[in-house]
Amino acid sequence: MGSPACGFLKQNNVIFLRLFMILVFSCIPDGTNLCFNNSFDTPTISPRSASSSIPLSLKTQTLDGYFSFENIEYAAKDFGNIYHYLPIAVLHPKSVSDISSTIKHIFDMGSPAKLTVAARGHGHSLQGQAQAYQGVVINMESLKRPSMYVGTGELPYVDVSGGELWINILHETLKYGLSPKSWTDYLHLTVGGTLSNAGISGQSFRHGPQINNVYQLEVVTGRGEVLTCSEKQNADLFYGVLGGLGQFGIITRARISLRPAEKMVKWIRVLYSEFATFSNDQEHLISSENSFDYIEGFVIINRTGLLNNWRSSFNPKDPIQASQFSSDGKILYCLEMAKYFNPEDTDIINQNIEKLLSELNYISSTLFLSEVSYVEFLDRVHLSEIKLRSKGLWEVPHPWLNLLIPKSRILYFAQEVFGKIVKENSNGPILIYPVNKARWNNRTSMVTPEEDIIYLVAFLSSALPSSTGTDGLQHIITQNQHILDFCAKAQLGVKQYLPHYSNQDEWQAHFGPQWDTFVQRKSAYDPLAILAPGQRIFQKAISIS
Repeated sequence: MGSPACGFLKQNNVIFLRLFMILVFSCIPDGTNLCFNNSFDTPTISPRSASSSIPLSLKTQTLDGYFSFENIEYAAKDFGNIYHYLPIAVLHPKSVSDISSTIKHIFDMGSPAKLTVAARGHGHSLQGQAQAYQGVVINMESLKRPSMYVGTGELPYVDVSGGELWINILHETLKYGLSPKSWTDYLHLTVGGTLSNAGISGQSFRHGPQINNVYQLEVVTGRGEVLTCSEKQNADLFYGVLGGLGQFGIITRARISLRPAEKMVKWIRVLYSEFATFSNDQEHLISSENSFDYIEGFVIINRTGLLNNWRSSFNPKDPIQASQFSSDGKILYCLEMAKYFNPEDTDIINQNIEKLLSELNYISSTLFLSEVSYVEFLDRVHLSEIKLRSKGLWEVPHPWLNLLIPKSRILYFAQEVFGKIVKENSNGPILIYPVNKARWNNRTSMVTPEEDIIYLVAFLSSALPSSTGTDGLQHIITQNQHILDFCAKAQLGVKQYLPHYSNQDEWQAHFGPQWDTFVQRKSAYDPLAILAPGQRIFQKAISIS
């Protein structure tokens, strides 16, 4: 925020086959040559396709980069480590023309060719979304030209490759005293990957998600066309691609809005025992003009020695009171806040923070504070990654569930889920925090509940591959489904973030009134459904003569 995937498959062959057996396609082409599926296949890693199955024309493509046809099993794995779709080739592009010519070539092969294309960033998809079964995976991290460019005018920006990591953007823009406005909690993700979803974090209440902070894109469509788009040029493609799950084009370049960057961060945590008080304080903070720069929250269920664990990174305001607080057997809610500042403004910032904290109703003995650099705060999750990798606990299945819940239903959700469906959270953190949609652009492809304030609730579980207990993959997947079933039965109006569905009806319900626009854009920019097959929204059309 383990063991290799192949080990996982060997150890859990029976469970895996039972959970992820191949589904049968049901496909009827319409006038746009798209196929709509009532169900989608979920192939597992299979023996490598024979070289004779690789189109000769791919092998003879003239490129600045190159294709790999051997040792490409890594392209059938991702952070989720649940689905594994083996491609027949991986493209390592050195130029945008490598991507456009490859897609145009596959497009010109027409419907009879089954080849599809998936853009892969840093491999952090959860459900195989960046994989292409028997297709072509594009390694976007290979696309480095042209290099990053920072514009320092009245409206500062940075031009970056779609395969650039956000952590690299942070380091480069800081050389100019600038940084992007909105982040994800984990920065070792590619620009194209987060912009194809949304990019939500604790800054989103103030600046909106990352897709709201983009001036311009360069996109390669499913026809192989290279198009520049913005709110004033090819606007339909611009808003379609942002949050569009890779369905309309591959982002090869982005112009991202920047702001002046501070050097330091005041990082604060407090606890609540009542959810209503916790959520009221969160909503108060995101609605205040002079608030914190970052606001998130966690649900903590029956965690022993919680405050002692915090002492490794935070200092208690009152050490004696903190030492007397017990978290055992309780459901607690942590409010996490951060304020950015420069050292010369320390006194003013401290006064501002004291005033903000005085307006809150947290448990007084649980106030913990820390002061870190701006980079250290933004890259905080990477430290956890390093620790988990050292213990072999990073490359394990991650059956995450991310939900967007309307403010009006969040209390009921919390009452029925925390402590009832989810009885402990030792498998991973549970994030929960509100965002104000007034800061969001409703023209993008991203789908949210129809209220002004919505909550992100993220169950970030890790599963032990060999376990059949509560820390096993089967248990967590079943628990996630219980949560989804409850939301559907209670008609909470929930939307999935980083959505994953198994049939066309579910996708149509997810998009709701936006579905027709989504289908029209697919027909316009990727009529053969070549792109992002791992999302399982559309199947590549097959001609019927």
